[in-house]
Amino acid sequence: MMRILAVVPSILDTSPGQRYRLEQWDPYLRKSGVEITYEPFECQELHSLVYRPGSFMRKVGLVSRAFLRRWRLLDRLQEFDAVYIFREAALLGPAILEQRINRLGPPIIFDFDDAIFIRYRSPSNGYLSYLKFAGKTQSICRMAAHIIVGNSYLADYAKQFNPRVSVIPTTIDTDKYKVERKNGKAIPVIGWTGSFSTVQHLDTLRGALSRLARSERFRLRVIGTSTYTLEGVEVEASKWCAATEIEELSEIDIGIMPLPDEPWSRGKCGLKALQFMALGLPTVCSPVGVNTDIIQDGENGFIASSEDEWIRKLSLLLNSPLLRGKIGNAARATVVDRYSAHTQAPRFFQVLDSVVRSSKSFTPET
Repeated sequence: MMRILAVVPSILDTSPGQRYRLEQWDPYLRKSGVEITYEPFECQELHSLVYRPGSFMRKVGLVSRAFLRRWRLLDRLQEFDAVYIFREAALLGPAILEQRINRLGPPIIFDFDDAIFIRYRSPSNGYLSYLKFAGKTQSICRMAAHIIVGNSYLADYAKQFNPRVSVIPTTIDTDKYKVERKNGKAIPVIGWTGSFSTVQHLDTLRGALSRLARSERFRLRVIGTSTYTLEGVEVEASKWCAATEIEELSEIDIGIMPLPDEPWSRGKCGLKALQFMALGLPTVCSPVGVNTDIIQDGENGFIASSEDEWIRKLSLLLNSPLLRGKIGNAARATVVDRYSAHTQAPRFFQVLDSVVRSSKSFTPET
């Protein structure tokens, strides 16, 4: 039995990156003899507040308690064969906890799926964002026995500080994400999924969607925020819920993933596009970051750069159920072949096994 301590930011089944990487691979790893102990930084109350504006002093108090839990965790490090750190050991501050883990504990496996080395100001935590230390990412890279990243853009950054880097993409559980037979709705649904902090990406399509609505009939489904309005467009908005996520996505006919072309966005691992594609949905994406690796334009999805291009390609899909089916089938095949948990979890296990074996065979000089 290989014992892994997972130092993660969020409570289980709440954070997309954490869910679609380690948590999703957990059943496959357990079958290979890996026992994972999760230690989230957040508690339930902090999770409920952290992505909402306001409550500054309450957030500070809860973060302080989280730091105390992390320090107590240091006393248990020797119970484990390796420590897996997803993104960072603490939501705020420099890499002090990671340095202590590195000195006291077993080897570190560092995993990140966003450009966390770039300073980012959260729309829901403006003041607390200034206490985040983007520069600590390079420090953790140097400490790690191995680094896992979600795409080549992130790998290029990590390799500046450590040659032991593996690219393992974010994956979809294709046993849960299945293609649903469409009943031929009179009005097709264009869908977007995200969160309060990323709805600004959808806003970049406001002009294109408003223009599209003048010539085409469709509804817009927005998952991740309870309210969203767009002049001339019928909008269905709902909060994200893990229990109903797949069901809500399955009711979409065309998925969209707009992204601004900026350093932070280039680090994205295409999760939203992969979710749509796994359900056999044709997806239109901005040509940013890993999107152009996942999608071959016109074959398993569409890439759109300009407002006119978004309108033209969405119009093609809205007017042709046959095209939607053809592109959607190719999209599903792409996920099954390259981005499924079945194909990538064994690669993750190989990294864990290699790090633990190397650590146990290492004999310090006397």
